[in-house]
Amino acid sequence: MSKVLVLNATYEPISFVSLRRAVVLLLKEKAEVIEASVERQLRAERASFPYPLVIRLVTYVPVPRFFNLPLSRRSLLSRDNYTCQYCGVVDNQLTIDHVLPKSRGGKTEWTNVVAACVNCNRKKGNKLPAEAKMYPRVAPVKPAYITVVLLGQAKGNETWARYIRT
Repeated sequence: MSKVLVLNATYEPISFVSLRRAVVLLLKEKAEVIEASVERQLRAERASFPYPLVIRLVTYVPVPRFFNLPLSRRSLLSRDNYTCQYCGVVDNQLTIDHVLPKSRGGKTEWTNVVAACVNCNRKKGNKLPAEAKMYPRVAPVKPAYITVVLLGQAKGNETWARYIRT
């Protein structure tokens, strides 16, 4: 089933809902269409409606700012946009590299791991970035919920990505 991006009243992305749930929110006037498909329409017996891609809630809904997002390979690759943080190659077969190697006391936590291609991970080995002269392009940080979960789901959909990146 199709998904629809839901924005808060402040245009902040909060989640994705099914097309059916989006239509219910629209019919109950709890949301309004922000972007709709130009090629598709929803048809009923006596009416047709725009096919929603992005809807905005009419009233503000408080959303928790911080979620305890567990570190996983999938969420790490999503945070790093499936890009090697050393050479910039985009690949689905990336490895997890510890900036401060585990053999030197580094922990497996958001602020110490980055996505790396096999060649860069092998080249860096158990060296510190300064020793290997290899520095991550972006400092590793614990990502926000929106960055990993929503942007990961919006991959390949520029309409959604515009709202999530802002």
